[in-house]
Amino acid sequence: MTLFERLGIFAARRRWWIVAAWSVVLLVAIPLAPRASSVLRAGGFSLADLPSAQARAQLVDALGLPPSALVIVYDSPTMQAGTLAFETAAYLASQQVAAAPHVVSVTSHLFAPRQVSGDGHTAYDVVLLDLQPDDSPDALPGIEAALVPQAGMAVSLAGGPAFYGDIQKVSEADLRRSELVSLPLAALALLLVFGSVVAAGVPLVVGGAAVIVSLAIVFLLASVLPMSVFVLNLATLLGLGLGVDYSLLMTSRFREELARRTPPGAQPSQQDVESAIRITVATAGRAVFFSGLTVLLGLLGLVLFEFMVLRSVGIAGALVVGIAVLSALTLLPAILAILGPRLDSLRVRRVHATASGDGAWARLARRVMAHPVLVLVPTLGLLLALGAPFLHVRFNAPDASILPPTVPSRVAFDRLQQQFGEGDFSPISLSVRTTGQVTDDANVALLYAWTRRLAADHRISQVVSIVDLDPRITVAQYRLLYGSAAGPPDRFVQAALDASTKGDLTAITLYTPYGPNRDEAKALVADLRDPNGPLAPPAGITVGVSGGAADVGDVVARVGADFPRSALFIIVTTYLVLFVLLRSVVLPAKAILMNTLSILAAFGALVWVFQDGNLSRILGFMPLGYVETTLPVILFCVLFGLSMDYEVFLLTRMKEVYDRTGDNREAVAAGLERSGRIVTSAAIIVVVVAGSFVTADIVLIKALGLGTALAVAIDATIVRALLVPATMRLLGKWNWWMPAALERIVGNRLPRSEADVEALIR
Repeated sequence: MTLFERLGIFAARRRWWIVAAWSVVLLVAIPLAPRASSVLRAGGFSLADLPSAQARAQLVDALGLPPSALVIVYDSPTMQAGTLAFETAAYLASQQVAAAPHVVSVTSHLFAPRQVSGDGHTAYDVVLLDLQPDDSPDALPGIEAALVPQAGMAVSLAGGPAFYGDIQKVSEADLRRSELVSLPLAALALLLVFGSVVAAGVPLVVGGAAVIVSLAIVFLLASVLPMSVFVLNLATLLGLGLGVDYSLLMTSRFREELARRTPPGAQPSQQDVESAIRITVATAGRAVFFSGLTVLLGLLGLVLFEFMVLRSVGIAGALVVGIAVLSALTLLPAILAILGPRLDSLRVRRVHATASGDGAWARLARRVMAHPVLVLVPTLGLLLALGAPFLHVRFNAPDASILPPTVPSRVAFDRLQQQFGEGDFSPISLSVRTTGQVTDDANVALLYAWTRRLAADHRISQVVSIVDLDPRITVAQYRLLYGSAAGPPDRFVQAALDASTKGDLTAITLYTPYGPNRDEAKALVADLRDPNGPLAPPAGITVGVSGGAADVGDVVARVGADFPRSALFIIVTTYLVLFVLLRSVVLPAKAILMNTLSILAAFGALVWVFQDGNLSRILGFMPLGYVETTLPVILFCVLFGLSMDYEVFLLTRMKEVYDRTGDNREAVAAGLERSGRIVTSAAIIVVVVAGSFVTADIVLIKALGLGTALAVAIDATIVRALLVPATMRLLGKWNWWMPAALERIVGNRLPRSEADVEALIR
């Protein structure tokens, strides 16, 4: 007797104990689950060992610079900066900010002319914080409480902390909206599939339990480990989608098995119910276990990344999948054992529990297998064409443009870009080390010459350094100023020196007309880092580059460098799991290839929609002009396992028939017929749940939902209905090839097929 048979027997006989145990777990989880969002963070896109982070750390550690900053924006259509009315209103609005928690200092626009717009109607102050970037939103409540609204002046917050804070708020609103959309649609789909209110309600109960327990565990984990706010949306998507999917698959198999054991018009006995549950868990439960394992392995690929946003999504996603599988293999069989034939209560329409031998899906499979090449070539061409836009993908890091235009930090961001240009708020910072003291005569001369060379570059609009205080000061005068034993006699010069220089380290800031995601800014960073490039520092000076485009480029480069390792882990482990499940060398490789094609098509759609801007009006967003760099990684890891779900469901039914008949064509037709309606229904549930995130206001969540829905829809239709039968017909008996040596090693340790289980029961 296999492990899954024993589990089915245990669930049937200990049904009330299992339901009671889950009830206790839910009673504990229900108060904790809603609190998950309160401990999640919106950052997670930085690493301490990135070149840009190391350069910034040098300045922070040596000069005591605050690690993060916030911007207070003053905007008035009637008053101008410099006038008594404007400055009085600005002072009254923010005079208490300096005393707010985590505020180190405030740099007023009164002492920085570049912080006032050309028309004078907009100005900003810079608030320096003692928090790391990922923790900086913690300063928002105190600063927001300290701001006092003023008549005739709009006062708002911008910058990283405000951006991250709004992401958290909007993410929670997006989640509530998606639940309102997806739950009624999922319930309607289940009602159409099962034809009764009770049968439709069971998967929702089991899926809902998985989501609640998962979010409660996420709350506990996030209380001690940093976890991204995007975990919230993904946990709901996976928990509800997979929980309902697995429940739908097993409930359908239970109804099928119960119908086989009950003569027409007769009432099944409790023994019939327990027997049906035993076979359901031994067959469909086994498929759910291995299907969940492939999804879990895909998500564990994210754990191999060092970025908190990716690692936490992987940890939480794997946790959700594990809970969904556990609920499907324990709670669901227990509920089915309690309900028995009452599962079909409150019927709204009659649905046949068993698939006919030669239904629509079987006829489609036979038509495809009659002309496999004619089906394979155009279908393959279609999928490659759908994926073609991915060839011109541009990866970048997110900024406030991923938020809807009405969110306060986005409004302030747009206003600042309009008045000051996109480059003013993403300057490039240089951490410069000299041989000996920075203020030595020779080093002052070297810095003076080098910064003039930098200023001459058309991509740099302004250089700020200790040798660029005033264009009228010559190099000889700078050497006199810094050569004085008592220090510079001018207080302004002394203040600039104290703020930017210590020993052999000095900071240089470069302002450009370009935002951090622009190609020109990235090219400038590359030139600054090139030791043989036109902007390389002179001998005796080393430079580290951070800020702006350097941060973006380093994140994109690290994600790209780490992705092959994660992809290889996912592919190899998935192959091994499918090899054990299917006892075939060929089928796992074919399944992985099919999966890759559907994911490629989804990636092409992401570029076509979110980078190129097609359908942006319909979907309600402004085109980004790029794809956020972590999005394809998350999608690949999620979709690789999620799409494999349906391949596992389909191939396990085919294998059951092949083990019994040895006929490849019959196995494909019967397997597709038996799984067709249920797998299509399961895919519809996931498409509905994922598609509901298209209503999200955050573009990244919108893209995640659309990409998931498209990939699952393509996999469940084009791939499963056309590509799979065509390729299995062409491969013939090679589908099931297993070398004798491998068969001897693993063959006797594998779970039994349905035919074996039924024979054992008889």
